[in-house]
Amino acid sequence: MIRKTRGGAKSAQDKNVGSAQELPEVSVSDDGDIRYLHLGTPWVQGSMRIRDPFDIDLEYVQRMMGWLLFAEPAEVPRMHAMQLGLGAAAITKFCHKKLRMKTTAVELNPQVLAVCRSWFKLPPDSSTLQVVLADAAQEIKKPEWQGTVDALAVDLYDHEAAAPVLDSAEFYTDCRNLLTEDGIMTVNLFGRSSSFDKSLDQMAQAFGEDALWAFRPTREGNTVVLAQRRPRVLQGTELDLACDQVQARWDLNTTRWAKVFVPARDAEAGSKTARSRVARIGRGAAE
Repeated sequence: MIRKTRGGAKSAQDKNVGSAQELPEVSVSDDGDIRYLHLGTPWVQGSMRIRDPFDIDLEYVQRMMGWLLFAEPAEVPRMHAMQLGLGAAAITKFCHKKLRMKTTAVELNPQVLAVCRSWFKLPPDSSTLQVVLADAAQEIKKPEWQGTVDALAVDLYDHEAAAPVLDSAEFYTDCRNLLTEDGIMTVNLFGRSSSFDKSLDQMAQAFGEDALWAFRPTREGNTVVLAQRRPRVLQGTELDLACDQVQARWDLNTTRWAKVFVPARDAEAGSKTARSRVARIGRGAAE
């Protein structure tokens, strides 16, 4: 998730849609052609371009599709994508509609699912699309999911966006167990606390240091980390060609990807700088 800063939806009309007990209130706001999802705070939990509801709007969410760099395009429709945390359903919709993949999402809050169906064009469940209302930490331990997921997207933050809700070596080991041999997990790391180093350490325990790659942080402070079940290297000309292929085939903006895709530890310094910048923005917005 990111935070809308000054210059965002100054006159957007919030649509409060209620919440389940002990779960944050879910609301929607519009700013021109962009629709935002909120969980009880101004922090943006997801967005959608109203005229292009199955495209991915936010930069960091596009980077969550970085696993496509390692995929054979013809094989993608035969793969299985899973998302932990539905958000505004951008990844779920893109995998289902654009990539034609079997797609599963796990979401704890039933109101988030209801809002995605009502306001964010999420299609109903079908033979190729399933949204499971469950605690992700428990759901991913089930035997039927083990070794079945080719692309796992993890974006699990609470409504305060301070640190990942699930962020232990045990959790990331469970995520690794979901993956096929060539499967890849992408994780959004973001926070106003210094959680990036800790998160990376937990992932390294589960996947190994050489399996972790990352995009340098976006301006808003989102750092997307890729963790591979089977470590593979993609650099230089091969990386440039992969970026061009992803952009041409799936219309994702990969123009800068090759310049900011690095071994995960190399992204740490950039993440610290971005956190400091976001903290300054947050203080300014609160004044």
